[in-house]
Amino acid sequence: MPDISSPTDHAARRRWWTLAVVALAQLMVVLDSTVVNIALPVAQRDLGFSDGDRQWIVTAYSLAFGSLLLLGGRISDLIGRKRAFIIGLIGFALASALGGAAPDLGVLIAARALQGAFGALLAPTALAVLATTFTIPRERSRAFGVFGALAGAGGAIGLLLGGYLTQYADWRWNLYINDVIAVVAVIGAIALVPAIARSGPRPRLDAPGTLLVSAGLFALVYGFSNAETDSWSAPLTWGMLTASGLLLIAFVLWQRRAAHPLLPLQIVLDRTRAGAYVAILLAGVSMFGIFLFVTYYLETNLKLSPMSTGLAFLPMIGMLVLAAQLGNNLFVPRFGAKVLVPIGMTLGVVGMLLLTRLDVHSTYAGGVLPALLILGTAMGTIMPSSFQSATLRLDPRFAGVGSAMTNTSQQVGGSVGTALLNTLVAGATTAYATSHVAEGASVTAAAAIHGYTVAFWVCAGVFAGGAVLTALLFRRHRLALGRIPTAAVPTITASQQVVAH
Repeated sequence: MPDISSPTDHAARRRWWTLAVVALAQLMVVLDSTVVNIALPVAQRDLGFSDGDRQWIVTAYSLAFGSLLLLGGRISDLIGRKRAFIIGLIGFALASALGGAAPDLGVLIAARALQGAFGALLAPTALAVLATTFTIPRERSRAFGVFGALAGAGGAIGLLLGGYLTQYADWRWNLYINDVIAVVAVIGAIALVPAIARSGPRPRLDAPGTLLVSAGLFALVYGFSNAETDSWSAPLTWGMLTASGLLLIAFVLWQRRAAHPLLPLQIVLDRTRAGAYVAILLAGVSMFGIFLFVTYYLETNLKLSPMSTGLAFLPMIGMLVLAAQLGNNLFVPRFGAKVLVPIGMTLGVVGMLLLTRLDVHSTYAGGVLPALLILGTAMGTIMPSSFQSATLRLDPRFAGVGSAMTNTSQQVGGSVGTALLNTLVAGATTAYATSHVAEGASVTAAAAIHGYTVAFWVCAGVFAGGAVLTALLFRRHRLALGRIPTAAVPTITASQQVVAH
């Protein structure tokens, strides 16, 4: 039996407790993108705002979160990850408390924007802490299995938690719940998250690059959000998307000549890391289709309550967690992400094709459940492998901004999915209802399911494209069972396991 009081065992236990703290923070950020959605109808009745204003509660969060992610990652590199992590947790908790106590729509929207801003600091910092804490490949695989599972399942957990809190408590608890999580995470971060001493000169913030990329990402997310509400042909939609393209091109050109680039281009030019970013982005697009339109189907066609709808996603979460652990502990070390991620994408195609078979007479057990089980396996295969590949052998000086690119990929994927799929579904539903008007009252349900089917076909195509792209981009690589070279990721020694930063 090993001596559990030995320094080696103590350091190992501390790493796993650090993972628990980081996982709490990651769960808080990811589930917040969906936990509020179920509460929106109740919040709307309570605060008395219009349907047109309702979307700003979601958009305010995604705008701040998406546009500030790279800045948040770079700030964590500059001020230290432990300090940035704690600031992000406290700021997110205060913003959540403000939103929970909001007396009107304006305060609620402002609180959601603040949540997004502090989430943009917290999310990449959490991933950077994980990447620099776990340097032994076997442990790293397990840690990223947990982290990737939360990234994939957080949306479904949000639906479940949001349904429970809305149905049995109060819609405001969908925001207050973050304060409970944050208090535990802050205590854990102070005690457990290591503060690694800086080596070398202190880097400087790339102000022009920060302005260019923040403005470009803001315009991108806003443009897609506006497409959802005002259509793709609206001047504001294409104007914002055009501006986004120009700003992001200017950002790339500036990064090539900046003395202290915000995003060193070697981070994204690495084939394996680029493949991981592509996988996360495309999985984000398709995951939106799973959650939104399956939720609509369960609530409108099968007449499930919000709580029952959340419970309906539990089998998917179970398969996701199981696949994540098996993949990272057994299959990724043996076969590498080049094999695992395309397989996950292919399973995604199968799951989406099963969803296209739903009709007005389908049942949960016979129609929805098999697809959710396969899709859970798919996301559990894609996400942990991609998160691990995105941060593997990343220069520790840029761990924060490199991790931010991972979150940016997921956020942009969700924004693209929101606008693209909603627009396609709305158009397909209207066209079906118009061409089948003779069917009478029954046409409404059939038209809605036809619209969902179009979204599921598109998501199947996205998964298929992802399978091809990731098979081409990922290098063939197997993780050795030794330690990752310290030149790539710093080993945290006993002297660095300090409590105070």
